[in-house]
Amino acid sequence: MPRARTNDSEKLRRLEVLARVDRVFNSSLEPERVLNLILREAVHVMHATSGSVALIDPHTQLLEIAVAIGLNKKARRLKLPIGRGVTGWVAKTGKPLRVSDVTVDPRYVSVRRGVHSELAVPLIVPQTRDRLIGVLNVDSTRRDAFRAADEELLVALANHAAQIIHNSWLYAAVAQKATQLEALFGVAQSIISSLDVEEILRRVAREACRLMDSKLSSLMLLNAAGDRLELRACHGASADYTNRPPLSVDNSLLGVVVRRCKTIQVHNVQEHDQFRHTELARKEGLVSLLSVPMISGDKAIGALNVYSAATYRYSDQDTKLLAGLANLAAIAIDNARLHRKAVEVEEQLRQNERLSALGLLAAEIAHEIRNPLTVIKMLFLSLDLKFPADDPRDRDIEVISEKMEQLNHIVDRVLRFAHSAEPTFELVDINDLIADVLLLARHALAHQNVVLKTNFAHNLPKLRADRAQIEQVCLNLILNAAAAMPDGGRLIVATAFQRSSPSGKFTRTPPGSSGRVLLTFQDTGIGISPETQKNLFAPFLTTKARGTGLGLAIVHKIVESHGGAIEVESAPKKGTTFRILLPV
Repeated sequence: MPRARTNDSEKLRRLEVLARVDRVFNSSLEPERVLNLILREAVHVMHATSGSVALIDPHTQLLEIAVAIGLNKKARRLKLPIGRGVTGWVAKTGKPLRVSDVTVDPRYVSVRRGVHSELAVPLIVPQTRDRLIGVLNVDSTRRDAFRAADEELLVALANHAAQIIHNSWLYAAVAQKATQLEALFGVAQSIISSLDVEEILRRVAREACRLMDSKLSSLMLLNAAGDRLELRACHGASADYTNRPPLSVDNSLLGVVVRRCKTIQVHNVQEHDQFRHTELARKEGLVSLLSVPMISGDKAIGALNVYSAATYRYSDQDTKLLAGLANLAAIAIDNARLHRKAVEVEEQLRQNERLSALGLLAAEIAHEIRNPLTVIKMLFLSLDLKFPADDPRDRDIEVISEKMEQLNHIVDRVLRFAHSAEPTFELVDINDLIADVLLLARHALAHQNVVLKTNFAHNLPKLRADRAQIEQVCLNLILNAAAAMPDGGRLIVATAFQRSSPSGKFTRTPPGSSGRVLLTFQDTGIGISPETQKNLFAPFLTTKARGTGLGLAIVHKIVESHGGAIEVESAPKKGTTFRILLPV
């Protein structure tokens, strides 16, 4: 009968403890408050001297003390690997452990003086395939302080506590997701509403750092050639980091993200063989990396990266959040680029209107000149002036007649250009055409001390082109090159054939049934600034003191009317290269 009363008393004690825990849990979902209550009840009911709840950090896989009673600050900072100490043994095996005398147990790790007994039980969440999340532990300065009934009660309390903690974490996770989604929506509105690419990049880097609670974030985009990743924006970095050189797409860790459109995660970049800037990472205090591709259409245009200040294992939720931000950024960049193209097209239309107006004006002026010129010519011929061969006036008459014919020819060309929008096509040998133009320009090149070098491809197919217009294009580019080398230099004029492949790309191969002829004009002159290059083919833009600003605009118009394309590559003091591609 006394034994039955003892069992009833133990059951009653157990029910009272669990009831008190339930009451607090029903009134609060704050994990720290719940853990403190559980531990306080365990220490009180079992007459323990101290106690702790150690949880497993999912990123480091270390047991870290979340709450404690009776332990000093040094002991609270202790982190145990799974398997070490009594607590670590319980975390490894998932089984309770009651030690009557810790001084004779080799597994014990001392965290407080005077401890003789220890009881530790696992915190297991059954709904998640018996996932072990930590260990509930109590200590006593008395030997053999804990009984089997205490172990049974602590196990029941731990099971109850694990469920409470798990629910608290679920609630916190849902609240965090809601906060992140709200923040992401706000970021999306902010980013997409902007049409300034540089401002978009800065916002994305800043918000990535904030949302991911990172030490540093960076945004890298592919260059025009697609072989380098250039740092375009970052947040939390020093000047050394922002001034680092571009990364090779083929030979860098972040290049993998872009090449394969694949997210990568690095536990510690300071120790990773493929990370290019380990010293810089140490200097900046960067440890763990999460990098996601920025996808536009079906290809990556760059990578968004976040770095932590300590080892951290990014979760699936972290990856989804950063990927969502990266995709928003890619959409915003596409929108901004499309808007910029629309503005450029609109500006081009305005320029075309100006050219059209200029053509009409030129035609009107030419007509006004032709009428009096015709009268002058007729009157001059009617005079029938004849002088002896040795009379100087005979030569003057010849010069006057030649100049009138020249003026008439100029008027014809102006009228022809103003009224004829479409070129007159014929079969043209491009090598012969350029050779004729170089013959005309030889005096201008010699006067500028320009050394000419030609590299013509053999057996080029003939082009269907307007010979006069293509001559005008080549002559304009050659004379521009000479003007860009006032102190002399070198001009390379080359031709080549590019055959189209099944992929749609062009390769430099022998002539075939289809392809393009490439004309290259490369000088060693003063070069063109990036600002000027943006509007290089706009009418009335000139870099010459006496230029009209129409030369390159006309060149561009002629090349387009032939179904071709023109490219320019230049840098101040490094020369300029014009490439013209004409279809065969």
